[in-house]
Amino acid sequence: MGYADFKKQVLSGAPLAGTFVKAPSIPVIEVLAQSGLDFVCLDAEHAPFDRVGMDACIAVARALDFPMMVRVGDASPREILQALDYGAVGVIVPHVESVAQAEAVARSAHFGLGGRGYAGSSRWAGYSIRSMPEVLAQSRDETVVLAQIEEPAAVEACEEIAAVEGVDGLFLGPADLSVGYGHTDIDNDEVKAALARVGAACRAVGKGYASFVGTGAAAQDWAAQYGVNIFCIASEQTWMRQGAAEAARAVHGISD
Repeated sequence: MGYADFKKQVLSGAPLAGTFVKAPSIPVIEVLAQSGLDFVCLDAEHAPFDRVGMDACIAVARALDFPMMVRVGDASPREILQALDYGAVGVIVPHVESVAQAEAVARSAHFGLGGRGYAGSSRWAGYSIRSMPEVLAQSRDETVVLAQIEEPAAVEACEEIAAVEGVDGLFLGPADLSVGYGHTDIDNDEVKAALARVGAACRAVGKGYASFVGTGAAAQDWAAQYGVNIFCIASEQTWMRQGAAEAARAVHGISD
């Protein structure tokens, strides 16, 4: 599956496996592209991605036809525009709490009046070798916008946010939402109820449903219980540490 098919898969409810990438490293992208993952997401909200690092990682992913999303630093048009112009297949936008915010995010992610305007000279648009109708069709058919639901107010508005045209799915942030509800871990009844409600909201309007999980086993559970179909599983940092720790334990367990 490449860029052209990713949005169809998001909206179809197909299970999609991805991870957050925390380090602006080209080899990391190349290795993950060999892994069987369906996508990766650069975490520009919580990791040190400057514009050059983001541009380089997305260039490699685009060349490999390996779908790459970007969790932008905030919902500003500038953050969304630069991620998409560099060639990301879509954006995950944090802290969307209202219909008005969701509508603004959708405008920022698509060409048109009050949105991205129009630019044909970016990597995403083919550096000016493609026609305007082609580029406009790509914006409509390829770009994926996921709004993060991570405050109690957003849960209360999730049905209306999911229905916003130009928003392709919701991403429930279990850690932020747990803290918002006053909890110190994600295993609590309020977040479980929110997971079920947001899932129902996405299914009702045919949108994708994403979340963060720590393991593939947790992804299977959340798919069954809540209908989540798009999973950001851990991060490359977590997997690197887990692999190193496992090897170290094996060596340290060698008897003298």
